[in-house]
Amino acid sequence: MNTQANPNEQYDAIVVGSGISGGWAAKELCENGLKTLVLERGRMIEHIKDYHTMNMDPWDFKFKGQPTREEKATQEKQARTGYTTNQAHRHFFVNDLEHPYNETKRFDWMRGYHVGGRSLVWGRHSYRWSDIDFEANKKEGVAVDWPVRYKDIESWYSKVEEFIGVSGEALGLPQLPDSKFCPPMELNCVETDLRENMQKNFDDGRILTIGRVAHITGNGTYEGRSNCQFRDRCMRGCPYGGYFSSNSSTLPAAHKTGNLTIRPHSIVAEVVYDPKTKKATGVKVIDAESKEEIVFNAKVVFLCASAIASAAILMQSKSDRFPNGMGNDSGELGHNIMDHHFKAGAWANVEGYEDKHYKGRRPGGIYLPRFRNLGGNTDQKSFKRGYGYQGGASRSHYEEVVAELAYGKNLKDSVTKPGKWRILLLGFGECLPYHENKMTLDYDKLDQWGLPTVTFDAEWKENEYEMRKDMVAQAVAMFEKAGYKDIEPWDDPGAPGLGIHEMGTARMGKNPKTSVCNGNNQLHAVSNVYVTDGAFMTSASCVNPSLTYMAFSARAANHAANQLKKQA
Repeated sequence: MNTQANPNEQYDAIVVGSGISGGWAAKELCENGLKTLVLERGRMIEHIKDYHTMNMDPWDFKFKGQPTREEKATQEKQARTGYTTNQAHRHFFVNDLEHPYNETKRFDWMRGYHVGGRSLVWGRHSYRWSDIDFEANKKEGVAVDWPVRYKDIESWYSKVEEFIGVSGEALGLPQLPDSKFCPPMELNCVETDLRENMQKNFDDGRILTIGRVAHITGNGTYEGRSNCQFRDRCMRGCPYGGYFSSNSSTLPAAHKTGNLTIRPHSIVAEVVYDPKTKKATGVKVIDAESKEEIVFNAKVVFLCASAIASAAILMQSKSDRFPNGMGNDSGELGHNIMDHHFKAGAWANVEGYEDKHYKGRRPGGIYLPRFRNLGGNTDQKSFKRGYGYQGGASRSHYEEVVAELAYGKNLKDSVTKPGKWRILLLGFGECLPYHENKMTLDYDKLDQWGLPTVTFDAEWKENEYEMRKDMVAQAVAMFEKAGYKDIEPWDDPGAPGLGIHEMGTARMGKNPKTSVCNGNNQLHAVSNVYVTDGAFMTSASCVNPSLTYMAFSARAANHAANQLKKQA
């Protein structure tokens, strides 16, 4: 790709960040004929070439893939997820010592600084929002109303789905609109058993389905990509392009137009503002390696650096017009941090399917859509909004291969026999937008580039904790009704950030006095600056948000292209 960015050139558009949102913004801007510069603060990652663990087997790693003590010390906060420090993919997560942040209250900020960002390691669950989500704030008098509704984004969901490939099953549910689907992956026998039991034993619309994931299945054609191979090594980077990432999909599409320049090692310090035109003129960049300051100019700027990073850039973009940060007339910039709370549900053992197994390593689990607070007998008095479940069933045999349990022939025999069936229902719940859940900048603690570090002050509140009680209780109830054994309730609330769905720091709204962006993702006060990552979210829903980021990014990029063509 073209990496020769010219500070003397007037670009049509600058996109900050190359992850899920930035990749889509770049693709749409380039395909609309705009000369586009993508700025990525981390290193270059080339598709396939730089996935150096993509084909490694467990025995190819030292220490069974576990990091050394020295390596663990560099990712202490990242390790809170329980998976980022594995040798197979730890290189796609940042070094905490090199990229520090501060916590008034615990916040698990998971970051990947490289071309493609977290699109290389995301969970790939892809769900549409419905009007139930877009209307909830207004109906309940919570925070501010969304300036858009489902009809405004529906066609953009379709555009995105047709390009990335989303496998799944149509259900016809009002709370979870159907997508443009590739063929669904299969439920295994125990998951099918639970689905049938739920339909028999509950009358509130519960239905278990296969997860809707951004993996290509079936006979569709996706340029440069092939079908998912069911290897389940997705977080290492997929050489087949079987799942969607910026590197395999949107960035190559942008590159194909001849309009893309991508510059890695480019830390955006601020958006430059011209008080005469009341527009942004470009961005100031610090070269991550040389620490040289460079200004790049453009007619339009897209902030897609992630909810926290984009808000930080706006906060750092101070001027006489914006003493508290660009676009912060409302005082809401950095506030209303949301994430999904999870790790609440139950495990159980399942008997009766000892003669059944499955083939391959399916790279996605099950999904049980929201069934609470949808009207009638689904409404709850103790909490607002709702939750869904992810999870799945599998067989394991690790207990039988523990050295103390078997030796010699017994050990060899045991490793050839699958163990018990076990199933998990893991709730993902909506967090309400609270003004007091916020991030600030600490100018007394600067990073190695002289920029202020982020301080988090956010927590779960009563609504989330009441919801979690129901997430656990209903998982247990579904397992009990199904006749499963050894049921283990699970509730580990952790802290915001752990869901890796942080959002809300520069929310959309109709009123500039209470929001940062308008319904087209533009800053109310600076119309040629767009924010299309999780920062613009006004509420959180209970579904994984990446598909919504992509749809809004595509919509906003086309809006910007049309405005530029009109010279507006």
